Amino acid sequence: MSQTDSVSETPAAAPVSHPPLEGRARVFGTIALSAAVFMNVLDSSIANVSIPTIAGDLGVSATQGTWVITSFAVANAITVPLTGWLTQRFGQVHLFVMSVMLFVISSWLCGFAWSLESLVAFRVLQGAVAGPMIPLSQSLMLGTYPREKAGMALALWSMTILVGPVAGPLLGGWISDNYSWSWIFYINVPVGLLAGWAAWQLYKHRETARAKLPIDTMGLALLIVWVGALQLMLDKGKELDWFASTTITVMAIVAIIALAFFIIWELTAEHPVVDLRLFAHRNFTAGVISISVGYGVFFGTVVLLPLWMQSTLGYTATDAGIASAPVGILAIIMSPIVGKMLSRYDPRTIATFAFLVFSLISYMRSDFNTQVDIYTIMLPTFIQGAAMATFFIPLTTLSLSGLDPHRIPAAAGLSNFVRLLFGAFGTSITTTLWENRATLHHAQLTEAARPGEPAFDAIMGGLQQRGLGHEQSAAIINNLINEQAFTMSATDIFYASAILFLLLIALIWIARPSSNATAGAASGAH
Repeated sequence: MSQTDSVSETPAAAPVSHPPLEGRARVFGTIALSAAVFMNVLDSSIANVSIPTIAGDLGVSATQGTWVITSFAVANAITVPLTGWLTQRFGQVHLFVMSVMLFVISSWLCGFAWSLESLVAFRVLQGAVAGPMIPLSQSLMLGTYPREKAGMALALWSMTILVGPVAGPLLGGWISDNYSWSWIFYINVPVGLLAGWAAWQLYKHRETARAKLPIDTMGLALLIVWVGALQLMLDKGKELDWFASTTITVMAIVAIIALAFFIIWELTAEHPVVDLRLFAHRNFTAGVISISVGYGVFFGTVVLLPLWMQSTLGYTATDAGIASAPVGILAIIMSPIVGKMLSRYDPRTIATFAFLVFSLISYMRSDFNTQVDIYTIMLPTFIQGAAMATFFIPLTTLSLSGLDPHRIPAAAGLSNFVRLLFGAFGTSITTTLWENRATLHHAQLTEAARPGEPAFDAIMGGLQQRGLGHEQSAAIINNLINEQAFTMSATDIFYASAILFLLLIALIWIARPSSNATAGAASGAH
């Protein structure tokens, strides 16, 4: 009898309770699961500082290069809600090991990519297979330890999640400057192979029950269509001159129609791929919108900062990585403290603190100029770690509070789906606004910097006295104007982000305080 035939057509029986691992098995199990999670999280941040290098090597603009980030995020978001169904269908251990091994293959393909189109296609595959990895790793980690040590298991798991944003920019920058950018993907291969092999050896006898459950194929198809059309519209809008292009107009119409049908279908389907009825709960709606919009603004600026540093200020990828890395330091230190604070303080108060800190660091960045040094750039990035620690956990706890226990897995999956989606949208919107505002500032600056204006004539005269020709002098002045225009545009976005974070605080307080906050809320925080 084949493996498929042996799977029951009826819902799975009650899960078998396996004893926790002991001794060396527990140590190696923790290392294997942590390595897989680290590889996944690392890949989400390692590409940020490498975008200018990748774009230059593939002959595309830096803005087009951000498709490498958005394609991964969108594909990852779409598969997160499918984790529950896939776990029932294949079993927890089989699915986790398959996810790791497919991640290894797709990482190798990303490194082997020969064009932007091929790299984006392989990143879509990579993001899709990565979806189940993080939630399953947490579940397996909890099963590895005794119930009384669940806190330690979650702490170890969370540390791995938080180390990624520190190591990712550093590794990505160093590899891009000293080797080929392909190696930011190739490094996943040995780590993933060892993690997958070790996980299989340790957990293959601890498989969960399986069942053939119905899947909402129509809902999934509509989800892929509207999300894909909207993301393509955002990514290619500037390139195709937005709604002056028939392609962009068609994508917008397809996205709107598919979204409308998706909402209607999911609200009436017996087994929806995304349970939209959860939005009937006030805390869930307020929490998910707050965390998703906040994450979208945050992630957009996280991508913008190294992009601006390298393409405008001339920083190396390594320096951009060093400037981005401190974000995880305070997050690692404060996360355990925040976990304890949740039992004593209103999560709305803690989340308010997070948005105030996010607003502060955005305001600090809005004062940057073309002469800013790396230490000035690093300071708000370091402080941002405090906001990260007080952002995810309280808002996830708030959004899942008051829900029936059996609805929490679906709610955590939906929350993660919306958050990841807004991260991708935030990246596209931020980079598009950056270029649009730079074009506007360039036009305004050239009004003052043109022949006949005293400042322009003085600079041109000085350059020509040094032996430069008219065209060379004009090119140097244009580069200076570009540098100022893109810097002014970046500071505009940082200032707008500061205001948005302040406005989001009001949304947090729409939610009601609840003492019924689930202990499992942390699972949705990542």
